[in-house]
Amino acid sequence: MNAGPEDHKALDQLRQAAGRTGIALAGGVVRRSSSRFCLGVEHGDYNGTELFGVGTDRFIWLACRPNDTGHIRLFSANFPQDGIVDFALGQVPDPQSPQIASSWARFAMGVDYILHREGFTLRRGIDGIIYGNIPGGGMSRSASLTLNLILSVLEANGIEPPDPLKIVDMAQAVENVYIGSPCGQLDQTMILFAKAGMGTHYDPKTRRIEYIPLGDGALDFRIVVLDTGTDRPGLEKSTYAVRRAECEQFTRQLAQAGYPVSCLADVREDGLFEAIQKQFAASHLDHFARLLYIYHAQRRFYQMLEAWKTGDIETVGRIFRTDGIGLRDEYRISGPELETMCDIARTVEGVLGERMLGGGDKGASGALVRAEAVADLQRAVDTGYPRSCPAYADKYALHICKMVDGIAVLKGVLN
Repeated sequence: MNAGPEDHKALDQLRQAAGRTGIALAGGVVRRSSSRFCLGVEHGDYNGTELFGVGTDRFIWLACRPNDTGHIRLFSANFPQDGIVDFALGQVPDPQSPQIASSWARFAMGVDYILHREGFTLRRGIDGIIYGNIPGGGMSRSASLTLNLILSVLEANGIEPPDPLKIVDMAQAVENVYIGSPCGQLDQTMILFAKAGMGTHYDPKTRRIEYIPLGDGALDFRIVVLDTGTDRPGLEKSTYAVRRAECEQFTRQLAQAGYPVSCLADVREDGLFEAIQKQFAASHLDHFARLLYIYHAQRRFYQMLEAWKTGDIETVGRIFRTDGIGLRDEYRISGPELETMCDIARTVEGVLGERMLGGGDKGASGALVRAEAVADLQRAVDTGYPRSCPAYADKYALHICKMVDGIAVLKGVLN
């Protein structure tokens, strides 16, 4: 595909980094992987719900070319202090090794580890430069990087990518097995399958992907990401891991009590929900609250899909807001800075809905906003957020996003 303005800015960063490091890129390719914006169900993937989201135009760019040294050599323009990461194919630290726990290099090493585990024969390494403009929490930077690296290493070795869902499985395994992050498949799926102007609907029970265009007549709106400026630790170090463990524990308890469930998403019918409520709501207050969110979020999900199909973006926004309140009060996965952004956004006329994004605790919130209200939202955040969160007064940002393809290759830009 042809490079756009943001691509040219990224290419400048990649070329400058190549010049500083001596990593040669001529004749290589640039693969661009997007971020994602989940419209439902946030935290539903590991609970078995259906998912819906779009790719958004904050990206990771990887400029690389194959080498015959048997090494992967990578430099991140975002983390120049780490220098060039260099390791031999098939020779990486053990999964979840402490010495790489804080380095972005663990994702590259994890890709090598998982590809070898899955039986791929890798003979050629890559020399590459990475640059990204995805915020640090809420838009799936880690999934974007992992997918990009998997596809780039396979291409360098002349290996035709397997079924896309296999790519999703491997990208998840990099995080689950090698990193130790208990993520589901929401992020990988919404990025890998994303198409410009379309929503991606994924049913985990059938592993079916359906593209749903926004219905005709939708008002002019923007996807706005409200980056709080906070640093979010990996999912393995956050409340995300606690919530996932709680949901899995409650699922086991329900199964042991004779309920026909293998995940919380199996609780769909009123009668089943009411029986569980009667037996567990008082004695398992916190666990039942997680189920309460998933139960109602699933019902809202189908209403949201229908609204999207008909172009009723006002209803999509209203459901997005209601989900956010459930994530805050029932699932309890949000954080003070995330909710400060939501509180500010909620005061602005023309903001259709807002909630926290991603793994929780820190990172970014998101909003669906009438196009004519974006400037008002920016002013409200610029006024209110530094007052409420002065420690992040020079770190927060608003990102006005478009729906884009998840994966693109820019060819002929490194000659």
